[in-house]
Amino acid sequence: MQPALVRGRAVSRRASRSGDSRYPRTARVNALLQEVVADQLERLTDSQPGLSLLTVTGVDCEPGLRHAVVYFDSLPDTAAAFLAEVRPRLQAAIAAEVRLKRTPMLRFEPDPAVEAARRVESALRRAARHPPAE
Repeated sequence: MQPALVRGRAVSRRASRSGDSRYPRTARVNALLQEVVADQLERLTDSQPGLSLLTVTGVDCEPGLRHAVVYFDSLPDTAAAFLAEVRPRLQAAIAAEVRLKRTPMLRFEPDPAVEAARRVESALRRAARHPPAE
């Protein structure tokens, strides 16, 4: 059996039927959930101007679609309480807009990569102010 060509690359017939095997299902679901949650939060934060600086930085969904962690970054500290309050609305929006076997239970966590980037940036600024002596 000859391999099929997908975007100039040879892949097995099975992979070409089920979609592009280089972009796994969970990654596609994560991107879709991030888009839906971000759109819904944009609509919800219009009524609360203090939360307009809320950003969804990523989503990590389990392969079984039962749970998903939504990573966010926000300047106000009230963002976590706001997200916990609107979680049922966000899950309802996911159920309405996305065709999935299950709607994952959302959990919100501050993005650890953003905090790590802030620490690195702070260290770089300190190093620029105080260059090492030669």
